[in-house]
Formats: sequence, C-alpha cells, structure tokens
Amino acid sequence: MAIMETTHLGKPTPMPASPEAARLDYVPNPRPGKRYLVRFTVPEFTSLCPVTAQPDFAHLVIDYVPDETIVESKSLKLFLASFRNHAAFHEDCTVGIAERLVAEMKPHWLRIGGYWYPRGGIPIDVFWQTAAPPADVWIPAQDVPGYRGRG
Repeated sequence: MAIMETTHLGKPTPMPASPEAARLDYVPNPRPGKRYLVRFTVPEFTSLCPVTAQPDFAHLVIDYVPDETIVESKSLKLFLASFRNHAAFHEDCTVGIAERLVAEMKPHWLRIGGYWYPRGGIPIDVFWQTAAPPADVWIPAQDVPGYRGRG
C-alpha cells in the first residue's frame, strides 16, 4: 500500500484560521474490501455562539465505514480545532463536519452525534447520517448519556 503525501503528518503544523482554511488529509484504506467501522470521539469540541460569541462545548462522536480512503487523524484534529474561533449554530457545526468528510472521503457510510452542552439551559443534540446503517458492520451505540452534566 502506497502512502499518500500528507500535509500535516510528521510536520509542525499551525492551527488553521478557520474550518474552510483547514486541509483534511486522506490516506489509502489499509484494509480495502473489508467492511469495518472507524470511530472518532471528540469529548472537548468547542466553537463560538454566532450571536453572543460565547464558547459552546460538545462531545462529538463520528462513526464511518471507509471505502477507498481513511481520514488522517492529525488533519482531523486540526480541522476540528479550527472551530474554536468559528461562530456557528450547533446544527451547522455538526452537520457541516459530517458533510465535509463525506464530500471529500466518500465513505460507504457516516454518522455523527453532536452532544452539545446547554446553551440557555437547554442541551441541543444534533444527529446526522448518510443513510441507514450497513447491516454487515458492527456499529456500537454511541453511549453518550442524555444531559445530566454529561458525566
């Protein structure tokens, strides 16, 4: 398997100024033809409220079944960290992250759970997936508790 040239892996990389400026790197799937699930858990995701500019916090869970490529994790971390100074509603952040991964990586299937901590006393959870889950892959529950301190 040939490794693709990456932008970030093994190199000092500055934080992207915005999600649009962040570059996601993809590498060949090391198990082509096998159906398996990849999960990224992001318990400390942050962005900014587009109205008040106050920080918003979420626990994200991204599950996907790869096709030809997988997302390189350092580039994903930098992409997600670029939201720290990005003002957007919870729905826009959550669905936008998933749509970008789907558009660029083209996985067989992807879902995201955005478990947001309360804003104005109300937690807002956002869920999105590309299609029904594939029947031939074990897809565990995301197991993020309903809000009671998210603990």
